[in-house]
Amino acid sequence: MLKKCLFPVAGYGTRFLPATKAMPKEMLPLVNKPLVQYGVEEAIEAGLTEIGFVTGRGKRAIEDHFDTNFELEHQVAGTGKERYLDSVRNVIDRASFSYTRQGEMRGLGDAILQGERLVGDAAFGVVLADDLCLNDDLGVMGQMVQLYQQFRCSIIAVEEVPREQIHKFGVIAGNEIKPGLYQVTDMVEKPAAEDAPSNLAIIGRYILTPDIFDRLRETPPGKNGEVQITDALLAQAQRGCVLAYRFKGRRFDCGSVDGFVEATNHVYEHIYLPAQENEG
Repeated sequence: MLKKCLFPVAGYGTRFLPATKAMPKEMLPLVNKPLVQYGVEEAIEAGLTEIGFVTGRGKRAIEDHFDTNFELEHQVAGTGKERYLDSVRNVIDRASFSYTRQGEMRGLGDAILQGERLVGDAAFGVVLADDLCLNDDLGVMGQMVQLYQQFRCSIIAVEEVPREQIHKFGVIAGNEIKPGLYQVTDMVEKPAAEDAPSNLAIIGRYILTPDIFDRLRETPPGKNGEVQITDALLAQAQRGCVLAYRFKGRRFDCGSVDGFVEATNHVYEHIYLPAQENEG
């Protein structure tokens, strides 16, 4: 069974400076809950309760967030403020957390490779917290776990994006084997619009089989000395099978300021306010 999920969280978050000078971008709040907690809750909902973080310098706040704070809990015990800790207490009770460091920023592929010591020889999920994915029914990772149980191969989440934005993403080409599910035949990292094989862009949700680590070790660094996960996935697809899944739900790009503000407004209107009204 799938139990493990990696969160690569070593990036600097430079687009949010100076806010991220001393605080991890993953800890930026969407109203009253840090961005990374939404991703962890999605993983837990999917049954991925062994959470591994690939961190870097200045990321200690993430480790502290998913831990007990005895002084704070004592201070709010028995008061009306205690309920504000319920969501993170629930996460801490349902999951285990482990950490390793990416000593040098060498791309997402390298970050996932550093996570091998946390996941071992087992299939695992990967969640990029910058991509907030919301769905009224089963979350994106839960949808992908169901597919993995059927096909037992690596699966990547994709969505259709406008041609003018295609240069920001890894893009797949593939054969549609059932509605919304493609067997990948090609994968290109950040192509020009005229060179893109489709408008199906890879977003930050993956399920990977453990042979991806060998493919990553074989993958030479590309632009800026970074190891691209797309290169390793393409090699995996050429040797076996990689599926791309057009997920159900809505994605917000919280790695950009505009996307983060849009996500904050959505969470406030559709999640935070209804919860307050229910409690009232």
